This record gives sequence, C-alpha cells and structure tokens, in this order.
Amino acid sequence: VQLQAFGGGLVQAGGSLRLSCAASGRTLRSYAMGWFRQAPGKEREFVAAIGWSGGTTYYADSVKGRFTISRDNSKNTVYLQMNSLKPEDTAVYYCAADLRWSDPLSDYDYWGQGTQVTVSG
Repeated sequence: VQLQAFGGGLVQAGGSLRLSCAASGRTLRSYAMGWFRQAPGKEREFVAAIGWSGGTTYYADSVKGRFTISRDNSKNTVYLQMNSLKPEDTAVYYCAADLRWSDPLSDYDYWGQGTQVTVSG
C-alpha cells in the first residue's frame, strides 16, 4: 500500500488543521492506521491510531482531548483533526499502516511521506 499525507500548513496557536492520509494500491480497510510526528532534533513519536473499522482508537497523552483520528474506508482515507494547536505540536506528521497491529503505538510496516505542521505562538 502507498500512503500520502497532506493537509499540513502554518497555523496560529489555538487554531485547527485537518490532516488526511490517502491510500492507494490496496484497500485501506485491510490496515490499522497510525499518525506519528517528528519535531526537529527529536525522535519520531506516536500521536494516534485507529483500528480497521474505526471502533478502537489510541492517543498520546499530549494530544488527548485535542486531536481526533478517524477513517473513511469508502474513500481510502484516514484523518487527523487537530484542534487547540500549540507551538509544541510543530512537527512533520506521518501516517502509517499495518496489517497485524500487534503494537498500535509503534509497529507499522508502511509509511507515507510527511506533511509539515507549524504552529506559531
């Protein structure tokens, strides 16, 4: 499966963005999905994950209550709605896919290219 993330940009603190991750090559419903981010000089970190049907989700503590992951399997797309953005949310955001989902917080086989999110304070 090929993944492409888009929707990043520059936003003021307190603002919102919605990231999208479009899949091609294979139907998205076969994969559990995750969002990760990497800030300059830092390691990549888990942000959110969602199961195959969307019934199970996980969030990093730092984004819980502000970010929402969702999916539309009919559109082969996963979303990350980001509200109340903070400067510390600035990072390159990546989407990822996995067939088995043995570790929703870290173990993914397929990765898309990142999309930059910059939050000005």
